[in-house]
Amino acid sequence: MTSVDLDQLKKAAALQAIEFVRAGMVVGLGTGSTAKHMIMALGDKVRAGMKLRGVPTSQETADLARQAGIPLIDAENRWEIDVAIDGADQVDPHFNLIKGGGGALLKEKIVAASSKQFIVVVDHTKQVPVLGGSFPLPIEVIPFGWGSTARDIEALTGSRVVLRERHGVPFKTESGNVIVDVHIDRISQPGELEIALNRIPGVVETGIFVGRTNILVVGTPQGVHILHASQA
Repeated sequence: MTSVDLDQLKKAAALQAIEFVRAGMVVGLGTGSTAKHMIMALGDKVRAGMKLRGVPTSQETADLARQAGIPLIDAENRWEIDVAIDGADQVDPHFNLIKGGGGALLKEKIVAASSKQFIVVVDHTKQVPVLGGSFPLPIEVIPFGWGSTARDIEALTGSRVVLRERHGVPFKTESGNVIVDVHIDRISQPGELEIALNRIPGVVETGIFVGRTNILVVGTPQGVHILHASQA
């Protein structure tokens, strides 16, 4: 299946996901290629008269939302988010996720945690029997002493840790931190690993999302499948 075909599956799933959005809601807006489809479709609803407000998880998303005509809430507010919609890099059968391929994992997790309902939109290739393996785990760490933090992460996981770079220089998040990608073969206990990693000094947040997904919307060649957490 080509990347164009997969993009169409993402788009179909995103269009299905926004059916959960109702007039007057505050909507958490994810980051990435799948979220882009969701934002553009929500913009169509706003132009058709639907009243809603968005909380973006990145500057890229904020720019897209403004272009689409979606009113945004100030980032400093104490939000009451009705529903957040975002993509994922991997999802296991229990709806645990790896996120952070786009570098926005910290803001994405804050918004997900602040939402009454968290909807994750993926194409079927993101579904895996166990997290890890084909996709590294992103971890946001502060720049000060990041090498020592990486060493502690390696000691905990027994896995290779690589500083993420872009154009030959360390990738910086919007919060001014760096990201290390941890190449773990299997994350069989994601909840325990998330807790252990967050105890390491210098770790800001991990790309493991456990117990946060309420609804999973999956684009497949056979159509869009909607799964609820109670089914996981």
